[in-house]
Amino acid sequence: MTGSIRLYVADTLSPGGIVAATRGQAHYLATVMRRGPGATVLLFNGREGEFLARIETIGRDGAALRVQRSTRTQAPEPDLWLVFALLKRDATDLVVQKATELGVSALLPVITARSNTHRINADRLAAIATEAAEQSERLTVPALSAARPLADLLRDWPPGRRLFAAVERSDAPPPAAAAGPRALLVGPEGGFSPDELEAMRAHPFVASASLGPRILRAETACIAGLALLQGADCR
Repeated sequence: MTGSIRLYVADTLSPGGIVAATRGQAHYLATVMRRGPGATVLLFNGREGEFLARIETIGRDGAALRVQRSTRTQAPEPDLWLVFALLKRDATDLVVQKATELGVSALLPVITARSNTHRINADRLAAIATEAAEQSERLTVPALSAARPLADLLRDWPPGRRLFAAVERSDAPPPAAAAGPRALLVGPEGGFSPDELEAMRAHPFVASASLGPRILRAETACIAGLALLQGADCR
């Protein structure tokens, strides 16, 4: 099924069932991909795995997709979160797209002292994550949290989840690939403020980590750090 059209849906998936595609999905199928009744697509919902479906009807307002059979069963995915300082729009879009491709289970934007912006378009970012999950053949779409101050996130952090903070110009070791709940924290362009670094050191679940001798752009640091942290899941 490599190369097949994949769509994320909210409906329950089981053989014989009908899934109602959204207007946007119908437009994509009919206008962009030139698919009509009888064509097949792959559907996933993050719960029951992936299923082959056939287009029964399609029009401007939606499409009816008949579920045929299971093609992949739902499997465990890395329990890896990305906490990232809000960046300018294009950079934030890139972080969400690449983090989804790299398998994160949750995206947690934060507001820091040196953040470039304090707002996000949640619908836009959710759409980017969904499209990236469809393209990368994931079986889930990562959860997207509302933006919140870094101090609030640290206060409410689940203590059983290790948080690796990417700190530039540090002699800390690189983030170690490990199984279990974990997360990567990447700051804004310009890095964390001294007060933020001091606050992080006060939490035992935070471990400082270096991503190498060079100063990376924030979006590059997200990609590099996630690749290191998910190494255990790729073996």
